[in-house]
Amino acid sequence: MTVQEMIKKIGEILENSKTGILATIDENGQPNLRWMTPSLIREWPEALFAVTSPHSAKVKQLNNNNQVSWSIQSKTLDQVVHIKGTINIVDNPSLKAQVMEAIGMKLTVFWNINTSTDFIVLETDIQEARWYSPMKGLSETVVFHE
Repeated sequence: MTVQEMIKKIGEILENSKTGILATIDENGQPNLRWMTPSLIREWPEALFAVTSPHSAKVKQLNNNNQVSWSIQSKTLDQVVHIKGTINIVDNPSLKAQVMEAIGMKLTVFWNINTSTDFIVLETDIQEARWYSPMKGLSETVVFHE
């Protein structure tokens, strides 16, 4: 599978599920998992984007260690993708507008939890992705940056 084929798989699964699980590492070296609403943006095909409050615990964790993993699965669990990468915290108005255009309508929970309208973009630079079809016993790994 090529990088472009893997990106297409990730996009299809995100279109179906609309959510993923982001794993970060806290200051004690412990993993922390949380549901997020990630999206791909055509202009940056090898990155996954999400938003968060600039005051969230994950921002502190990412400032200490920006290595992350994502798990994204279809609603029927017939396809799963695990993504490894690094996150860049971005507070750029142009990128924020593009990300909001891509996922804004899917952020109901985010806006219910956050009383402020302030947010930042989490840009995951995808380093590796592994696609699984558990029912068929298939998997493929693609390394994005050699």
